[in-house]
Amino acid sequence: MGVYEEKKETCGTICLKYLLFSFNFLFWLAGGGVMAVGVWTLVEKSDYISLLSSKTYAASAYILVLAGAIVMVTGVLGCCATFKEQRKLLRRTYFVRLLCISLWEILSAIRGYIYYQQLNEELKQNLRETMTQKYEQSSHEHVTRAVDKLQQEFKCCGSNSSSDWSDSVWIRSRDAAGRMVPDSCCKTRTDLCGRRDHPSNIYKVE
Repeated sequence: MGVYEEKKETCGTICLKYLLFSFNFLFWLAGGGVMAVGVWTLVEKSDYISLLSSKTYAASAYILVLAGAIVMVTGVLGCCATFKEQRKLLRRTYFVRLLCISLWEILSAIRGYIYYQQLNEELKQNLRETMTQKYEQSSHEHVTRAVDKLQQEFKCCGSNSSSDWSDSVWIRSRDAAGRMVPDSCCKTRTDLCGRRDHPSNIYKVE
C-alpha cells in the first residue's frame, strides 16, 4: 500500500490565495463606500429632490445603495471561497457576479455622466419656477427648506440672479414683510435682512 501524503500548498499558491483575499477585502470596502455615498445622498441631500421635476436623482441614490450592498455580499463570498478553496463557488458564483457588477458599474458611470449634463439643464428650467411659485407657500414647506438650504450652502440667490425673486408670489405678498429677497440670500443672515437689498450682503449666482 502506498503511503498517503498530505497535499502541501506551494509558496505561489499561498501568495495567490492572500492576494485574492486582499482583492476581495478591498472590493468589500469599495462596496461599503458606494453604499455609504447612496445613504448620505438620501439623508443629507434629500431636500434637493423636491426642486427637481424628475425622480432620477432619488432613483440613482437607491441604485447606489443596492449596488453597494451587492458588492459587499460578493466580497464576503469571495473571501470565504478563497479561504475554503471552493473553486466551484469562485468560478460559478463569484466570478459571474463580479462580471455583472463590473458591467453594471460601467453602465452606471455612463448614465451618471449623461445625467449630470441633464441635471444642469433641468435645474435651470425648473428651479426659477419652483422658487417663485412655491417658496413659503402652504403645503410646500419642503420646497422652502430646500431653497434656503441651497442658497446658504452654495452661496447664491435665485436661479440666475437675485432679481428672480421679484416675480415671487411670496415676495409680492404681505407675508414677506417688505423683503426684496429671502433672508437665506444674505451673506450675514439676520432676521428681515432680506429687506435691505444691498449688493454687498446678497449672494450672487456665479
